[in-house]
Amino acid sequence: MSTPVILVLDTDPSPRLGRLTGRAVIRYADGRTLAGQLPDADVLLVWDFTSDAVRAAWPGDGPRPRWVHTASAGVDRLLCPDLAASPTVVTNARGVFELPIAEYVAGLVLAFAKDLPRTLDLQRQHRWRHRETRGLAGSRAVVVGAGPVGREIMRLLHGLGVRVALVGRTARRTIHGIEDLGRLAAGADWVISAAPLTDGTRGMFDARFFGLLQPCAHFVNVGRGRLVVEDALADALRRHWIAGAALDVFQEEPLGPSSPLWDVPGLLVSPHMSGDTAGWRDRLGEQFVSMYELWAAGEPLPNVVDIQRGYVPSTDIPS
Repeated sequence: MSTPVILVLDTDPSPRLGRLTGRAVIRYADGRTLAGQLPDADVLLVWDFTSDAVRAAWPGDGPRPRWVHTASAGVDRLLCPDLAASPTVVTNARGVFELPIAEYVAGLVLAFAKDLPRTLDLQRQHRWRHRETRGLAGSRAVVVGAGPVGREIMRLLHGLGVRVALVGRTARRTIHGIEDLGRLAAGADWVISAAPLTDGTRGMFDARFFGLLQPCAHFVNVGRGRLVVEDALADALRRHWIAGAALDVFQEEPLGPSSPLWDVPGLLVSPHMSGDTAGWRDRLGEQFVSMYELWAAGEPLPNVVDIQRGYVPSTDIPS
């Protein structure tokens, strides 16, 4: 049997795959060379998970890799009809980012509740202004997205005394269905978006949604940028329909210096960093190597994406 070929859609810094030396042939591609190398690859590692190159390169003649792994939680940048119609197995980096993202969200909720952004502004102005801040215990949060990220956010917010409702695509046990979102959001102090990007979730947070929220509510998006109609969120903040918001993901990344979002009052902008704690790239590389060892041994792979749904289904969702 020939040595398997791993093709890496690369970005700097490259993954550390030294443990696979002698066990696989490792080749590297970028957006320009990917299409020409796909027919010779057994495995494709999408290390550059911000690229749309897979979607562009996948259609065409010749064989395609039997397994595609993306070093990200979301798979919307690579899914296309030709890939969906193929027998290729697609996996993601589930298990790497959940806790860091949940910690980031908890930090944002604490910062908003304790008015830390205004404290920093007043310090820069050398102004002493005493204020009262909000207590977290007993406040209400709605977390949209019932996957591992959403559940970890719920766990940490529970630890802060927040009453959390988790909303998923399908209602089951202690998880609300999407049909309950409007009712729950209307009474929430915190609305956290951690949903995957699918045809059903694209643009779900729009002017109508923000109009449902209380004036004291804060909105946080750590899911996908295209879940949010950004102009509608900016308008809601300018009109004081909601108290504040934080976006870690955007429709177009990186956010350009001329974007009006930088200057929206009450909006905290961060550069898609909520899941990136020190050593995250090493953890992604280690995860792929461990999964490759399973694949090479003919064992079932974890984190298999349901191509039709666009994410890894939770085990408590009926098929």
